[in-house]
This record gives sequence, structure tokens and C-alpha cells, in this order.
Amino acid sequence: MRSLDVDGLGQVSRIGLGTWQFGSREWGYGDDYADAGATAIVRRALELGITLFDTAEVYGPGKSERILGAALADRRDDVVLASKVLPVAPFPKLVRKAWQGSAQRLGVRRIPLYQVHQPNPVVPDTVTMKGMGALLDEGRIGAVGVSNYSLDRWREADAALGRPVVSNQVEFSLAAAGPLADLVPFAEAEDRLVIAYSPLAQGLLGGKYGVDNRPGGVRAMNKLFGTENLRRVEPLLAVLREVADAHGVAPAQVALAWLLAQPRTVAIPGASSVEQLEFNAAAADLDLAADEVTALTAAALSFDPQSAVSTLAERAREEAGPLLQRAAPVLGKVKQALRR
Repeated sequence: MRSLDVDGLGQVSRIGLGTWQFGSREWGYGDDYADAGATAIVRRALELGITLFDTAEVYGPGKSERILGAALADRRDDVVLASKVLPVAPFPKLVRKAWQGSAQRLGVRRIPLYQVHQPNPVVPDTVTMKGMGALLDEGRIGAVGVSNYSLDRWREADAALGRPVVSNQVEFSLAAAGPLADLVPFAEAEDRLVIAYSPLAQGLLGGKYGVDNRPGGVRAMNKLFGTENLRRVEPLLAVLREVADAHGVAPAQVALAWLLAQPRTVAIPGASSVEQLEFNAAAADLDLAADEVTALTAAALSFDPQSAVSTLAERAREEAGPLLQRAAPVLGKVKQALRR
């Protein structure tokens, strides 16, 4: 498994494991997944050389951390465990309390990468980073990261911490290529790390979903699976399939390989089975040609999905259509009666 060297973390595998689904019913993986399934996935990840395991206090909530910590068992100190604090009231005492809870659930005394889950729109990072900095000074965490931060906010966090915030975990994929504009260049210039979550756009880039075959569970509400967006993404999927065919691999593996072709970027796809984990990990060994990366990037930047609001309106119209059709005969009779 290829890796990147990150200050405060050491070697971070280019493909990690996202564990939002551990202990969460909304993904629809089944009750036995949290027990034998998750443990088998984590153990196989270790065998494949995966060192980055991402979780958060709100995943589950708390169950993801417990399951991950138990699955890692005596290997906890051999990997880059990454967890997150939800900054609802990110004052130093509460940040410390959140860290204590996460460390206890994970079964560790030190969390290698502790991240602020999202920027607080009211409380500035000068407050949040006091608590994070104290944990760092005490050796209770190895490095500070953030998540869902803009470049400007990332810089503000840097200044507030008084030392580098080593990573920014953001939505990043061929279907959400915004980080290419600023976050990736910043990470490359400053030797930081961009951690890509939802690297397969919740399965969209695998090519198996369409208007007549949409995902269920939490993914059903994703705007990308709206009718119009499924139409708009087709040119991107066509390029993805073309490159995949040239290499004899699956489109999803090309989507992951494209991310790894970006500097200072790692991806943390989830996995519902050992087989899916192995499938994802294999993408780390896929080398794309420069012209293939260019073609994929152009297709990604050309993809312009409609907004979530427009997608919700679209779905409302689609769901109302059959009801109106069934009601049409009754409405017709009512109109006739009113004319009499």
C-alpha cells in the first residue's frame, strides 16, 4: 500500500477506511455488520497495509469508535486513528471532554489525528483551537486536523493553533471536484493533507445506479441521485468507463485512482464487506496515464449538478405525478357536477 509522510502522523496510507457506517443503521448493512462484518473488514485492512482509520464521536453515535477500537484490538498503536469532535460548543473544557469520550471508546490514551468535524459558524477557531492546542501540547493527540473547512477557514485555524493544522477532510471526488481549485494546491505547497470522504460519491461513480435503480437508506436523499443529475453525470461516467475499459478494471477503481493522482490526497471509502475493501485497496496500485487524468479532470469540472433544492422539487413533482393521474377521473366528475 502506497503512503504519504505527514508531520505528526508518520506514514498515512493513500487508501484509508471510513467507518461512518459502523454502528449506523441508515446505511442498511444489517445488524450483523457491526459485529463480525466490521471486525473482519478492519483485520483485512491491516493485512493490506491500510494505516488510516477514520471515525467520529457522532458516528453511531459513539458506536463506530467502540467497534473500530475493539476490532483493532492490540493493533491500535500501529495505525493512524483519526476521530473528530463536533464543535457545537467548542470551548476548551468541552473539547477535552469530547476527546476523553472518544479515547475511552477507542481504547487508547492518544489519538493520532484529532479533527474539528466542521467549522462553527458563530464560535471562531481562536476558541476551538485553544482546546485542541492544549491536547496537542500534552501529547494526548498527535496532530490537529479539520473537516469541511474552506481554504480561508483552514488558514484561520492555522493561525489560531499557532502551528500547522495538518489535514482537511472534505467531500472530494470526480463528482465533487471543488477541492482542486484551492485545497489541493495549498496542501501541496504547505505539505499538508487533503482527506477525501465520499470518494465514490456514495456509489454514483460505480456506474450501477440510474433512474430506475436508485440507492436506498441515507443515500436516497443525496441530490446526485435525482433524475436530472443522473442525466447530467452521464458524460462523466462515459469517460470513467472508457478509462476503466482500457485498464481492465472497474469504474469505481479508476475514480479512486484519479484521486490518488492528485498531490497530497488520500481517500477514505467505506466498505460493506471484505471484498469491497479489497476492491477499493486495489485502486492504490492503479497508475493512470497523464492524458487519462486530464480527461477525467475535464469531465469532472464539466459536471454541474443541480442544487439540492431543485432536486427536492423534482422529486416532489415525480411523486405527485402518479397521484394526480389516479385522481384525474374523480376531479373530472367533480368539475362536471359543479357545472350542473
